[in-house]
Amino acid sequence: MPTNVVGSELQCCCREPQTGFYRDGFCRTGPGDVGLHTVCAQMTEEFLEFSQAQGNDLSTPAPEWEFPGLKPGDRWCLCVTRWLQAFEAGVAPPVVLEATHVSVLEFADLSDLRAHAVRS
Repeated sequence: MPTNVVGSELQCCCREPQTGFYRDGFCRTGPGDVGLHTVCAQMTEEFLEFSQAQGNDLSTPAPEWEFPGLKPGDRWCLCVTRWLQAFEAGVAPPVVLEATHVSVLEFADLSDLRAHAVRS
């Protein structure tokens, strides 16, 4: 099992809705995942509106992609570049550190991820 950004075993992000590039609940990556769906994020209304404005509607279901449509509070494996884009715009959704793939650290600082960590 891959590791997460805090150095332990990668945890499941979400099984309802079923997320991950491989639709196994984990934000892991591999061949074919050009978007790098590696950030486990908890959706907010603000982020969903931002993503839709960027041309990526995450709220509308797309059954052909096994995509249920998301609502605030749902957890989803985001593309690392979308999270960074939202971060730079000041609307980054909270991150589940234990379920965010270690490869995200090639793009984002751990301190920024910690500042946006889901609060339990």
